[in-house]
Amino acid sequence: MIDITLRKLRYVEALSLTGHFGRAAEACSVSQPALSVQIKELEEMLGTPLFERGPRQVRLTRFGQAFLDRSRDILRSVDDLEALARTAQGRFVGQLRIGVIPTIAPYLLPKIIKNLTQVHDGADIHVRETQTSNLLRELADGRIDTAIVALPISDAAFTEVALFDENFVLVRPERDAGNPIPNREMLREMRLLLLEEGHCFRDQALSFCNQPSGPPSEMLDGSSLATLVQMVGAGIGVTLIPEMAVAVETGSAPVSIAHFADPQPARTIGMIWRKKSPLAPVFREMAEIVRGLGGARAG
Repeated sequence: MIDITLRKLRYVEALSLTGHFGRAAEACSVSQPALSVQIKELEEMLGTPLFERGPRQVRLTRFGQAFLDRSRDILRSVDDLEALARTAQGRFVGQLRIGVIPTIAPYLLPKIIKNLTQVHDGADIHVRETQTSNLLRELADGRIDTAIVALPISDAAFTEVALFDENFVLVRPERDAGNPIPNREMLREMRLLLLEEGHCFRDQALSFCNQPSGPPSEMLDGSSLATLVQMVGAGIGVTLIPEMAVAVETGSAPVSIAHFADPQPARTIGMIWRKKSPLAPVFREMAEIVRGLGGARAG
């Protein structure tokens, strides 16, 4: 009889994500020898290796990938059972894993966490900040519980709830404050600073400017909104940022802020979670909290 325990399944998942025994052990809060022994025992029971062990990285075998795919279904079901138990008493307790995209996280997260911990003082909130594509994958795999992203996502596996709309503003050097506000045609002729590939905000800005996704010669990339604003302050070009970022990012740079004429470029901020998640009532309550914060920010 093959003794496949949940602990061993979680070790396999951790090793597949990190590709390194030491980092996997750290993620699972166990010693590296203990994790190595458990995975080796599992491979011996299965009669085939789950991982290819190289000098610098560990990779799943073809069988290991198929095994992991089935394992994640099991682990997600177990996590859902635990979540159901945590909400059975009418209040949420335990770990709550929230994913947020980088163009939202620094500006809304402090308020969200403060309000959530007031409503659910037993919640242990963990935050994952990364790009939308990563959040969707991790949400599907059960590695996070919910995510705050720009909508639409249009994935049948997830529930989407729109929270609020937010305009984009133009950031340009302080010396240009009195100049006419460019329209999208004029903006295409300017040196436009944007977030690097992979950020949904980049695609939204390009869409407003009617620019193709490939970078033209007069477009420069930055790793964060803070970097873009500082580059504008140095006179390198202009950029677009969401309104929620203005107060945080523009105070220390010699830049001016301008609002476009209607129809203004905008995005819809929303929450998503797996449709079968037993935490859906908690997420809907959380959505109302975030919606209120968005309304307060807009006002």
